[in-house]
Amino acid sequence: MKYKDYYEILGVPRDADEAAVKQAYRKLARKYHPDVSKAKDAEERFKEIAEAYSTLKDAEKRAAYDNLGRHQAGADFSPPPDWQGFAGTSGMDQGGGMHFEDFADLSELFEQMGLGGRRGARHGGAGARANFAMPGADYEAVARITLEDAARGVELSINLPDADGVPRPVTVRVPRGAAGGERLRVRGKGGPGIGGGPAGDLYLQIELAPHALYRVEGRDLYVDLPLTPSEAVLGAPVELPTLDGKVQLKVQPGASSGKKLRLAGKGLPGAGAGRAGDLYAVVQIVVPASLGEREKALYQELAQASHEDPRAHFAH
Repeated sequence: MKYKDYYEILGVPRDADEAAVKQAYRKLARKYHPDVSKAKDAEERFKEIAEAYSTLKDAEKRAAYDNLGRHQAGADFSPPPDWQGFAGTSGMDQGGGMHFEDFADLSELFEQMGLGGRRGARHGGAGARANFAMPGADYEAVARITLEDAARGVELSINLPDADGVPRPVTVRVPRGAAGGERLRVRGKGGPGIGGGPAGDLYLQIELAPHALYRVEGRDLYVDLPLTPSEAVLGAPVELPTLDGKVQLKVQPGASSGKKLRLAGKGLPGAGAGRAGDLYAVVQIVVPASLGEREKALYQELAQASHEDPRAHFAH
């Protein structure tokens, strides 16, 4: 039997992962698809590419193929020592052994090993071209949106290549509650199918643009809350901006710098019926940059009256 180097056919290394094998197959299949390619041997190349992919995409078939060892492409090779142990009926001699010469290709050989496969698509004939329908390529794109867009949902126009590589605008909807780092699948917005195959999908990688006020951790938001010394000591009602508008927040007396005041459910909304994140107002005590004479006098009077020592622990 003639050895076919499936890795060479797809142009991938022997340690290529499933994604690399799939990407190589789609690139070559589109190039040599009989409905697209003008090459004389397009149909034969397409079958060969499909045969290679049929084996390498399946972990069990790929392992069996790798166990055949490495051989020069097109070279004759002998079956492995344990070949007689495989089940099957086709290609068996009277003594129960199998002859590699009896198989049209390695994929058929794997069928006899009980690893499945479809022969109809590999042997030409009237029905072969019907099996050439293949889905379009999946596309990847980055969607950079604002926090406000993520909170409310947004419609975007993204340029994607068409079958001829020409950019085409595609309108997609990013749903309310999309989070940074999330990968959204938009069905049917990828490359066009071939031979009646379905269009591929578009995968959107969501990136959140930096915000002037908020820091994002998952669906939780953090905002600095500046307070004067008197507001921190005595407590005060303050106005705080949220993604839904301004709210009144009651700061309790004795708020120290770095304290986090939690507003439940005021972060990024959850996707679908998911739970919304929280908004944390982080206290920052702001010391006046300049003081009038009256203010200085009051601070001096306060310093003399106060017995608080924030560095008492330094003595230990």
